[in-house]
Amino acid sequence: MPAIRPPAVAGQFYPGDPGELALAVQTFLAEASPFDLIPKALIVPHAGYIYSGAIAATAYATLRPIAARIRRVILLGPTHRVAVRGLALPGGTAFDTPMGRVMLDTAAAQSIAHLPQVGVSAQVHALEHSLEVQLPFLQSVLADFTLLPLAVGMASSEEVAEVLECLWGGEETLIVISSDLSHYLPYATSQRVDKETVQAILNLEEPIPHDRACGGTPVSGLILAARQHHLTPHLLDLRNSGDTAGSRDQVVGYAALAFTQEESGHETNA
Repeated sequence: MPAIRPPAVAGQFYPGDPGELALAVQTFLAEASPFDLIPKALIVPHAGYIYSGAIAATAYATLRPIAARIRRVILLGPTHRVAVRGLALPGGTAFDTPMGRVMLDTAAAQSIAHLPQVGVSAQVHALEHSLEVQLPFLQSVLADFTLLPLAVGMASSEEVAEVLECLWGGEETLIVISSDLSHYLPYATSQRVDKETVQAILNLEEPIPHDRACGGTPVSGLILAARQHHLTPHLLDLRNSGDTAGSRDQVVGYAALAFTQEESGHETNA
C-alpha cells in the first residue's frame, strides 16, 4: 500500500500543470457569487472543472472569511470504480495533487477504526475522482489543514451519520460531501428533478436516492447529522452541464450547498 496517493485524474478532470491549475481555481473562486455564511459543512459537485468547477467554487468561496481556523477537512464522496461495503479509508499518510501534498489525519482515522462500517482500501481510493477533484479547491482556500478522505460505498445513512458524529469536532473541522445530482436526463427534466432533490435537502429530508444524486448516501448521512446538530442548509448554486460546457440533450446536475449553525427562526435560502 503506497503511503502517498498520487493524483489519478490530473490532466483529465482538471489541469495537470500546477500553474494552470492554480489559475483555473482562482478564476473560479474570483467569479463566484458571494454569500455571507459560516459553513460547518458543504455539498459540492465533482465533475470535470469545465462542467462543475464554477458551481463548486461558489461553495468554497464561502470559506474565505473562516479559512484560518479550519485545520481539518472530513471529505466524503461516492465510489465510482471499485465497489465496497461501508466507508473506506485510504491508509497511507498523504494525497498528492499538482499543487502539492495534503497530509492525512491519521489520528482521526484511528478514532473511527473501531466502527464496523469503516475499513481501509487503497484500491478503492486509487482511481476515485470524487474526492481528488476537491483537493485543489481546498488547497487554494485553506492555509494549513489535514484531510480525512472517506470513499462511501454500500452503507446506510445512519452508518454515515455515525462516522460524522465521531469526527464532528468544533470550528476547526469542516465537512465536505462530494456529490453530483441527476445524470443524463434532458435539460428541462434535469432542472425539474434537481430542484426537487435540492428542496428535499433544504427540508432535511432523507434518504436522497442514488438516481437523484450519485453521492446520495453521504448526502443523506449529512442530513441526519444536520438534524442532530441543528444546522441550516442554504442553496448557493444549482446548474447542470447544459449551462456550463455541454450539450442539453443529456445533462448532469450540480448543486452547491452550505450548512450553517443558525439560531432558530432563520430563513433558509431556497
